[in-house]
Amino acid sequence: MTGRVLVLGSLNVDLVTRVERHPRPGETVLGDGLEQLAGGKGANQAVAAAAAGATVAMVGCVGDDAGGAAYTARLSGRGIDVSRLRVCPGEPSGHAIVTVADDGENSIVVVPGANDLLDEREVTAVDTLGPGDVLLVQLEVPRAVVCTAVRRAAARGARVVLNTAPYAALPADVVALADPVVANEHEMAMLAEAGAEPRSLLVTFGANGAAWDGATAPAHAVAAADVVDTTGAGDAFCGALAASLAAGAERAEALEAALAAGAAAVRHAGAQADPRL
Repeated sequence: MTGRVLVLGSLNVDLVTRVERHPRPGETVLGDGLEQLAGGKGANQAVAAAAAGATVAMVGCVGDDAGGAAYTARLSGRGIDVSRLRVCPGEPSGHAIVTVADDGENSIVVVPGANDLLDEREVTAVDTLGPGDVLLVQLEVPRAVVCTAVRRAAARGARVVLNTAPYAALPADVVALADPVVANEHEMAMLAEAGAEPRSLLVTFGANGAAWDGATAPAHAVAAADVVDTTGAGDAFCGALAASLAAGAERAEALEAALAAGAAAVRHAGAQADPRL
């Protein structure tokens, strides 16, 4: 039986420009063009999960601005349940300023906006979950909300996938409830420094693949000439992983699907395929 994926997280309007290389501290470089694209780790992962075939609901907040309205319509058009998206009067939607260098590497500054206003109203969506369902969370929204959502989802028998990006310290019990905690190598090091002990840890190593509780899997090779933008690779990985787990896949199969989605994501500009708002 296939479960649902509930994504509780951020939605951002990304303002993206390309640069030859990223500036050093105190340096100014010229950007080439400016695009308005769909982003935010939560929504990116929701779109990826839906693209992988999951039944997905997005839980979060947007501002009462054009960007928020366009984003809500975009998600709905992709078959994602947006009934739990709350519009916050007088607040701007979240934004991110993204610079993408010629080598495909990116630098991002996030302005949270309405994402900072998630509260108990959003957490109540978790009460619809049960065994077989997956709660997918990240850390671009208030940590207290994430912690409450994780605890309630686990108590209802749902599986929790916790992406520790951007990294922030979390209570030990919250980390222990996730299956898995998904972290890149830098976040893994910070988890270790904080003394966190995940019962299930999936570490991503970019072009060097991933390891889930020590079981390694190689990345899907992408030629350097084909790398357009790495912005959404991690989110595509997490969304596809959650979709596979909700469909009942075992670890190896879910990890393979996640690696394939991550590799595909670096081949297009923006955090989502055709991300223009």
